Amino acid sequence: MAKDVRLQKMLADCGVASRRKAEELIASGRVKVNGKVAKIGDKVDSKKDRVTVDNKNIVSNVRNVYIMLYKPRGFITTMNDEMDRKCVAELVTNIPERIYPVGRLDRDSEGMLLMTNDGSFANAMTHPSMHIPKTYRVTVRPSITEDQITALTAGMIIDGRKTAPAQVNVVLQEPGRVVLEMVLYEGRNRQIRNMCEQLGLEVARLKRVACGPVKLGMLQPGDYRRLTVEEVKKLNAAAKVNQCSATSKVRANV
Repeated sequence: MAKDVRLQKMLADCGVASRRKAEELIASGRVKVNGKVAKIGDKVDSKKDRVTVDNKNIVSNVRNVYIMLYKPRGFITTMNDEMDRKCVAELVTNIPERIYPVGRLDRDSEGMLLMTNDGSFANAMTHPSMHIPKTYRVTVRPSITEDQITALTAGMIIDGRKTAPAQVNVVLQEPGRVVLEMVLYEGRNRQIRNMCEQLGLEVARLKRVACGPVKLGMLQPGDYRRLTVEEVKKLNAAAKVNQCSATSKVRANV
């Protein structure tokens, strides 16, 4: 577990309670850190600090977990939902550790969704400065023109801001539909759908097939697998490379 994490997160990761319930425990004075009553906002080092709940020691033996899930259509990217909609949490119930999604994939989309309990890894994968490329297979209707491909590639104005340039290639073109491979370097909410809607294109299917150098492969809808040590290293390395590249560009423009 990373050093200096928020107390409620540490309690949640250790399986004591959800973050919300952990905050209630802290607020009621039932949690102590090194013998002192804790307060909301406190941070702890789980390897050095002694944390107790009702005077019982909480031992952190949580290992970092990295999961690749094939999120099917119809599931929302959250661990619980007040509207009782289907959540990705239902697909990973046999994983003992408390994991959560890395980024989002909208309800009508499918494909690769990373999940973890490693906050540093999740931040590296989602922070805007990292620009880790994500690859999508997108089926649009009825057809597509060169001008539309150029617009998607160059970037478009969404909510007053221009999207980052993207890579767009035609994979298959048939009467009434076109399959595109799109690589995005940022992750705005429903970005591909909004871009296509502006151009009058109907998105019939949207599937994320890769994150950086790691591919979905033959994983089936609703199934998951653990990332290999090598895959985790590659993703972290991709984040560092892209962060350095982004920093260099900023300095060059100063």
